[in-house]
Amino acid sequence: MSETGLPARPALARAAAEAADVSTETDSPRAEFVPFWRRALSSPAFLIGLTMFALLVVLAILAPVIAPQDPAAQNLTNGLKAPSSANLLGTDQLGRDIASRMLYAARTDLRIAITAAVLPFVIGVGLGVVTGSIGGWFDAVVSRIIDTVIAFPFYVIVIVLVFAVGVGESGIYAAFALVGWVGYARVMRAATRSLRSSGWVEAARGEGLPTWRILGRHLLPNVLPQAVVLLMTEILLIMVAVVTLSYLGLGVQPPTPDWGTMISDGQSFITTKWWISAIPGLAVVYVGVSLSLVADGLGDAWRVS
Repeated sequence: MSETGLPARPALARAAAEAADVSTETDSPRAEFVPFWRRALSSPAFLIGLTMFALLVVLAILAPVIAPQDPAAQNLTNGLKAPSSANLLGTDQLGRDIASRMLYAARTDLRIAITAAVLPFVIGVGLGVVTGSIGGWFDAVVSRIIDTVIAFPFYVIVIVLVFAVGVGESGIYAAFALVGWVGYARVMRAATRSLRSSGWVEAARGEGLPTWRILGRHLLPNVLPQAVVLLMTEILLIMVAVVTLSYLGLGVQPPTPDWGTMISDGQSFITTKWWISAIPGLAVVYVGVSLSLVADGLGDAWRVS
């Protein structure tokens, strides 16, 4: 203390410096919030995978314009020809242009895979969020159904359902609608259960918000990115299943072009005319790589959120 009874100058200076530090920390800008999709677009894996998949979608959409020939036109005198300027990817045993059939098969398989993934996505996300939020007997029943379906091999269930419902596209849609929702429901249920006791959810309940609004406006937006990541994987799984079913004669039926049917048609000539089966097989691998990269990029974006 000074003789006047006031604090000494050094103490005042220290107090002022500490106040300035606190003010600086308080006034400093908070870390900027980066939306989920912006984080995804900053991922090289997501951009590469999205570009690859978008290119395939564009080629499939433009198939009627860029396909060199009619995919169903047969020319038995021109069968089993090697790739050439006249037939860029060669011809099959019926003389049909493989390049044209590849483009139209992409339209068929992509359309079926994406369409078959929509209904299970909606059902699974809805059930998962509801059961994870409200719990009780409804949660217990849905959980037992999920465990029962998961206990059986996926392809066995799909093949049995396609046999029961009917061969072709309608059977594929029905089969995946019946079992495809399980994965989404399981993931969404776990994510919702981890958030339903959060402070901001309790605050929303305390304000008297109805349950449906808490689910739709507060819980769903926070767990939906996980379902979108899973959706990319499920589209790939459905694509492989569609090709497998067509290879077995249970999926897309001739004369509609399909990668699975093309692989099956070329099986008898695999040692001499390997490209008939190899080219559609490589197309399936291409789709798998592109969707896997998209899923990895979305997963990385979700993990840093």
